[in-house]
Amino acid sequence: MDPLAAAIEPLIPGLRRYARSWLRDQAMADDVVQDCLERAVGRWRQRRGTEVRPWVYAILHNLLVDHQRQHSRRGTAVPLHLVDDAALGRPADQDTGLHHRDLLRALDALPEEQRTVLLLISVEGLSYGEVAAVVGVPLGTVMSRISRGRDRLATLIREGERPRLRSVQ
Repeated sequence: MDPLAAAIEPLIPGLRRYARSWLRDQAMADDVVQDCLERAVGRWRQRRGTEVRPWVYAILHNLLVDHQRQHSRRGTAVPLHLVDDAALGRPADQDTGLHHRDLLRALDALPEEQRTVLLLISVEGLSYGEVAAVVGVPLGTVMSRISRGRDRLATLIREGERPRLRSVQ
């Protein structure tokens, strides 16, 4: 097997998970991962150091940030005939869906720096050092962001569980 393929191929499932958790759109996430892999292969000789995983995740992270900036400027428009019928109707799964929605809303409410380190460490299993290399910040900053992010996420989820009552006079 080609050393390039041997180094990058095992990373693909994790790259897809990270992109999907960031974008919440399977097709778009796969497109961004494809762009990431093209860049990694095209710039293979330009990489510094021997660590491939943080380098490839850094490429993906930068592409995701760029995509998010473009998306926020353009908005989302999907023709109805392109929507999968399965996405329009789903079996009853309210509790799981509500918990999932609350978690995603809480993640979206986090600052980008905290969300990024939480996803890379919790979902992708990268070490703190690898996350520091991906994001380009010192290790202490990663540790601080993960701590603040976890605390804020727990607070946001707890606040979502409280009923919102209004005062009636």
